[in-house]
Amino acid sequence: MTKHGFEAQLNMYTRSLTGQTEWQWPVSANDWRAQARTTLAAGPWGYVDGGAGDESTMRANRAAFERWQIRPRLLRNVEDRDLTVTLFGHSFPTPFLLAPIGVQSIIHPDADLASARAAAKHHIPFILSTVSSVDIETVARETTDAVRWFQLYPGRDADVVSSFIHRAETAGYSALVVTVDTTMLGWREQDLKNLYLPFLQGQGIANFLSDPAFCRRLGALPEENLSAAIQEFLSIYVNPAFTWDDLSKIRAQTHLPLLVKGLTHPEDVQEAARRGADGVILSNHGGRQVDGSVTTLDALADARAIVGDSYPLLLDSGIRHAADVVKALALGANAVLIGRPYAYALAIGGQAGVDELLTQWTAELDLQLALAGQRAVRDIDRACIRDVRG
Repeated sequence: MTKHGFEAQLNMYTRSLTGQTEWQWPVSANDWRAQARTTLAAGPWGYVDGGAGDESTMRANRAAFERWQIRPRLLRNVEDRDLTVTLFGHSFPTPFLLAPIGVQSIIHPDADLASARAAAKHHIPFILSTVSSVDIETVARETTDAVRWFQLYPGRDADVVSSFIHRAETAGYSALVVTVDTTMLGWREQDLKNLYLPFLQGQGIANFLSDPAFCRRLGALPEENLSAAIQEFLSIYVNPAFTWDDLSKIRAQTHLPLLVKGLTHPEDVQEAARRGADGVILSNHGGRQVDGSVTTLDALADARAIVGDSYPLLLDSGIRHAADVVKALALGANAVLIGRPYAYALAIGGQAGVDELLTQWTAELDLQLALAGQRAVRDIDRACIRDVRG
């Protein structure tokens, strides 16, 4: 019998019996964000929380979820519930993953290791960013039994890209996520106002400094001339010339399941499938790239219609509550990615913070599922929601 929601609530309420009058962690999405804001300095906060331009895409991501309402079905036996999903032949206990977030050292000293360990405790996939603060191999050694995916930014140097793929395979990462919406950085006003680009401080480039193909580009070892290594990184990090043909070349280099992250147009989703991608993560980078972009939730139904029911589609950007997860699944997502919420939790409490957030999300989803009259996340479909626009 599934008791995630009941047990989490009871654990919180019974603290009052010991004289405690308030739960020690934030509970609401707004409270997690507000407490993280008081923890981080202006530069890191703007980098984590900010978006492109007027940040209209960030607002639209949230508004898209508000346009859909859950239609509860009652008087059903929902005593035993199943939150599991299957992706690429593997079963996971919940339909959410930790999204790739780069430069986590600006959020908490334990950086990616804290997030990866929390994900491992909950048996959910952790997606390591190309621009992580801890390198591919170290994260693998510290989470030996965990499910890890590697997110690849396809930069200008094909040898470095190939080296990253090989390192991820060798270290036991079980999927490759190629992010294609960051061929250059968006116009991020908070970062520009704060004059804050953490890469200039040597943050978030651990995978490059430890990579043999990248180091061959340098005239001296990174530890001997870090400034030169940083400038070399900046020269190859993004690649505006990246095309579908380049994606096909990456597809040919790996046996891992390959997902393309950053698509929203249905024709691009269809092309990704045609090029051999095993799945697509619909994403507008949390509103950090294109100001005024289409929301991923709005793009989801069109994408599902064009690729059919069996093709894996995951959804990223704007997820803040378990209700959002239900709505995304109802519109055709196989799973969702949690992004900023776990960054806030990392800022507040490191590994313990991310652990607590995931516990809360699992509990909330369990309750949402039951109270909506559903026994399993796989049963959630379009009939479970309605469009308030009619």
